[in-house]
Amino acid sequence: MILKHWLLRYRQRKYLSRPRVKQTAFLQNYLQAIPLSLSQSFCQTNFIIVDLETTSLEVSGEIISIGWVMVDKGAIKHDKSFHCLINNSRGVGNSATIHQLRDIDLVAGVTIEQAYQALMIAATGRVIVFHHAALDLGFLNNISHHLFDLPFIAAVADTLLIEKLRLSKQHELIKFDQLTLASCRQRYHLPSYTEHNACIDALATAELLLAQFSGKKQQTPLRYIVS
Repeated sequence: MILKHWLLRYRQRKYLSRPRVKQTAFLQNYLQAIPLSLSQSFCQTNFIIVDLETTSLEVSGEIISIGWVMVDKGAIKHDKSFHCLINNSRGVGNSATIHQLRDIDLVAGVTIEQAYQALMIAATGRVIVFHHAALDLGFLNNISHHLFDLPFIAAVADTLLIEKLRLSKQHELIKFDQLTLASCRQRYHLPSYTEHNACIDALATAELLLAQFSGKKQQTPLRYIVS
């Protein structure tokens, strides 16, 4: 964890010096405000919980929808939730059977550049939370390289990894289907939601995060939360 924190700080300083970053105000503001205090507790931290809907589980696919929900100091801020569709030239393909989005639904969507900028502005000063972060980070890393020739840099928490660690401490044999968002929520007696809508999945992940750090666990320092 300390090594990852040091690497995050190093990358923050390195990329802040890039001319492209200096010329892009929202990106500069985002990088300058990445939360780096590992002693800060869960209940003192502001999070943005993000979900992507994509055309494939491979990063060669397209992001077609993005949603997020804010958690400020232990409370979900529903008035700060966001959802948008993203227009792309390749269509949704067979993924329509998963998320029920059609090519025609994306016509009025924003560009990936607009969506990425909106995310960076919303995420400024926040820890970014995903369920199964490796998948979403792969897509965001690709977009960041494409738009700015930079890797995607963030303080990240992953509710899947948090749950996996909790179960491993109980010496349980963990199967992957036990770590799906729905399965994790079930263990905390959270209600079932319709899946594969980016904003609903972001809300579901936010509720899971709060359940994972309820009660005395709200005092957990970020060093035990950030991946």
